[in-house]
Amino acid sequence: MKQILLSLTFACAVAAVAAPAQAGCYADYKAKRDDPLKLHYGVIELPDTACANKAAAARQVSARLATDGWVLLNVLSLFDADGLEKRKQSAGQFFLRY
Repeated sequence: MKQILLSLTFACAVAAVAAPAQAGCYADYKAKRDDPLKLHYGVIELPDTACANKAAAARQVSARLATDGWVLLNVLSLFDADGLEKRKQSAGQFFLRY
C-alpha cells in the first residue's frame, strides 16, 4: 500500500511539472482621448479571469486605460501569445503598455 501511494504521489508530481505553461491572454483594442482628439490601437495582457468574453475584457481594459485619461472604444479580439507578433508593429508604443 505504501509503495502504491508513493508511486501515485510521484506520478502526480511529474504530471504537475510536465504540464505545459498556460498561454497568456491578450486583447487588442481601440481607445481615444478628447481635446484634442487622439486615437490609438493597442495590445494588452489580461488575467485569465478577464478572458471569458469581450465584456469581461472590456471592463479590465477600460479601467487600466482610464488611469492615463484614455477611453476604451472597443475590444477587437481576444487571443493567446501566438497572436502577439503580428500585432506588435501596429500597436507601436501601445504594445503591452497597459
